[in-house]
Amino acid sequence: MSLSRASRAALLTTAVAVGALTLSACTGGDTGKSGGGGNTNFVTDAGGISTAAKGQRTTPNKLAGETLDGKQLDIADLKGKVVVLNVWGSWCPPCRAEAKHFAKVAKATKSQGVEFVGINTRDPNKTPALAFEQDYGVEYPSLYDPAGKLIVNGFPKGSLNPQAIPSTIVLDREGKIAARSLKALDETELRKIVEPLIAEK
Repeated sequence: MSLSRASRAALLTTAVAVGALTLSACTGGDTGKSGGGGNTNFVTDAGGISTAAKGQRTTPNKLAGETLDGKQLDIADLKGKVVVLNVWGSWCPPCRAEAKHFAKVAKATKSQGVEFVGINTRDPNKTPALAFEQDYGVEYPSLYDPAGKLIVNGFPKGSLNPQAIPSTIVLDREGKIAARSLKALDETELRKIVEPLIAEK
């Protein structure tokens, strides 16, 4: 069965984008790049955490699919909550380093209207990813994105988008992209991103 020219072009575009993400995958530090070029309207602090002012935030594209435990999840349904999206893979050492911090902060902030959702990528099957969640006490759901389609297509160009593994994207209560980190985070750094958004009115 042959693919149409448009289908081949779409597949090539996705492959190139996933390849670019792969090149920066599993990095321990921030690249210092702002993601998309042009007038981005966000600021990166000395710790590598980028934030967008309330009036300058963008809405992600559709982020929905099957979770590692086989349920359906649509991030749009979490509007009204602060949503922490963590891009991770079971094969990634920095992801393992930050996992216990994410599990702890997720439990501590749930009563304050914060929802954590993982985006598991580049795990060709779910078994190692499910073992990772069990090993590190991760109780929140993770969308299963083995080919990186959600990562590539879920965030508009020029937004605070994921560019490495791990990446963390935080959505405000209106469902807009408010902050991003392109490195593994400890509890203090994670709280530094989340707490100002909890306090926003």
